[in-house]
Amino acid sequence: MKQLSVIFVLALSLSGFAAGVSQAADVRKTARPTGGALNYGEYGRPATLDPITSNEMISMRISELLFNGLVGINERQDVVPELAQSWDASKDGRVYTFNLRKDVTWHPKNGEAGLPFTANDVVFTYNIMMHPKTITPLKVRFEFIEKAEKLDDYTVRFTLKRPVLNALAKFSFKIIPKHGPKNSLYLTREDSFVQQPIGTGPYMLNNITADREIVMVANEKYFKGRPNIDQFVTKPFADQNILTQALTFNAIDMIVLVNPRSIAEIQGDKRFILQPYNALSYSFFGYNLRNPLLNDKRVRQAFGHALNRQEMLSSFFNNQGTIISGPFAPGSWAYNLDVQPLSYDPKKAIALLNEAGFKQGPDGVMQKGGKKLELTLMVPIEKESEAVKRVVLAFQNYLKNVGVTVKVEFKEWQAWKEDVFADHRFDIVFASWVFDDSADISSLFHSAEIGPWKNNFVAYSNPGVDSLIVESKLTLDHEKRRTINRKLHALLADEAPYTFLWTLTNYSAYHKKVQHVAIHPYKFFSFADEWYIPVSAQKK
Repeated sequence: MKQLSVIFVLALSLSGFAAGVSQAADVRKTARPTGGALNYGEYGRPATLDPITSNEMISMRISELLFNGLVGINERQDVVPELAQSWDASKDGRVYTFNLRKDVTWHPKNGEAGLPFTANDVVFTYNIMMHPKTITPLKVRFEFIEKAEKLDDYTVRFTLKRPVLNALAKFSFKIIPKHGPKNSLYLTREDSFVQQPIGTGPYMLNNITADREIVMVANEKYFKGRPNIDQFVTKPFADQNILTQALTFNAIDMIVLVNPRSIAEIQGDKRFILQPYNALSYSFFGYNLRNPLLNDKRVRQAFGHALNRQEMLSSFFNNQGTIISGPFAPGSWAYNLDVQPLSYDPKKAIALLNEAGFKQGPDGVMQKGGKKLELTLMVPIEKESEAVKRVVLAFQNYLKNVGVTVKVEFKEWQAWKEDVFADHRFDIVFASWVFDDSADISSLFHSAEIGPWKNNFVAYSNPGVDSLIVESKLTLDHEKRRTINRKLHALLADEAPYTFLWTLTNYSAYHKKVQHVAIHPYKFFSFADEWYIPVSAQKK
């Protein structure tokens, strides 16, 4: 997601497929200079740094630097070896056996020597990820796995409950060390591991500064070969305008996601490269259906008709995006192009509110049974920026025009997350999702995913949607799955648990001294171990 009110990641299985036994991992063939540091700016800061409890894009990007999966996805979107050097799949598609590399060590812990990576870590990761007390958005995505077994120190077997489409690509989930978390059964956000993680990746966590900068240093023993750049530093910013200023004043070398309003400014500066990259993402207003005022879909539909989304996209984001109509990421095969976005129609919005039993009071505010239609839109303080303010004010004004009062409440970042994800004390939120499997929306809208720290924080529940989600996951027929997802798209567009807004065109900006930059469309830093800075451009 786009750096708007807040950006979350829906870390699902990647697309792409490679059958049978793989080739050995690619070995770096071209000698490139080592050294230098890359300081990159992020809009906000992550709550956790481990790949299991995190549900934000900032965390996912850091995970790409610190951790590896059994398999990875290359620039051509093919499945390639990582911690597994080869694999076999049974003819019925239910058993996958992975042969692990024997030259991988974990990052050192507490000054100790790095321990070897083994099958114990793989089985441990799966078990702790699936434990009922581990709160993670990943659990629902791997429910198709029946069990994980260690055959020997370097062989793991996964047995699936049923064959699934593109099963191999789903094993790109990150592996954590058995000796990492203090609790060996389940992982919580109180475990020290989530703030001080150790992995097998190209970079190791060095320290977190008083300013919450995350400093990562090159892993000299990385199994693919030492990465070229010595140090990556994540610098958090609470305002996108300051983020751009930091780049132009050489305080940082890269912006992961450029504010659309800053594109022209950066594009005109010959020091920087502005690089577009695709991300399956969208922004939305989400409604807490626990609130009786919002539980009527006609009210939510009215809000959608009250907003002039095209005007907002053009005015606030220089029209760098596309208006959307439903729950799947635009550009994905699951998106239903026949479903049109709700039209801007204030009269229809008022008619829908009237139909839901609301009448305009003497003060112009809609009311029902003596209760006014007054709601709170919660925004985290550190996400406050010009773009967010404009969207929030526009939302307020559009809804005021149809008799709805919206109060904006700014909260400290962690308190905001606890209110939304843990305690569900909110009416409306403005947020975005980023997908790496655009066809799996189960954790967003299935009723089983309602609960503390789960992704269905709006408490949407519909047996018909639950049934279609399950049916979509069970089918091995791609065209049948497309048909099911088209039905899901149409149904959720009508039900409107979100007001679906837009997908923005993503741009990264970086100093031209950073060479051989390839950006993963969803995880960004997947190929960062190949990036380099010429010796002449390295700061001394």
